[in-house]
Amino acid sequence: MNHTVQTVFSPVNSGQPPSYEMLKEEHKVAVLGEPHNPAPPTSTVIHIRSETSVPDHVVWSLFNTLFMNPCCLGFIAFAYSVKSRDRKMVGDLTGAQAYASTAKCLNIWTLILGILMTILLIVIPVLIYQAHR
Repeated sequence: MNHTVQTVFSPVNSGQPPSYEMLKEEHKVAVLGEPHNPAPPTSTVIHIRSETSVPDHVVWSLFNTLFMNPCCLGFIAFAYSVKSRDRKMVGDLTGAQAYASTAKCLNIWTLILGILMTILLIVIPVLIYQAHR
């Protein structure tokens, strides 16, 4: 097998690596040549809307699903929250807001029912214990 070695760096530039950007530009000019059209280049303007904040209530729904889930309302609220997040990612802010509003309403009802059930689970045994005493 015959191996040949080619030197990439010339002895003049041996201390510093070559500037790759400069080499790329020189290569483009050499290959493409000078532009033939003297007209100025046109530009395109893209308007990006600022992100409107639509809360999706996923964390609140997840909390209600895990800790207070009367009548599976927390799980249903979580499903609507995920739908709201999906609509927001697609760019449908109206749909996202509608699903988020439903999720918020379900979360409020889940919280109220969960607190009432917790209070009743504490108060009723205490009343029964005091009645038998």
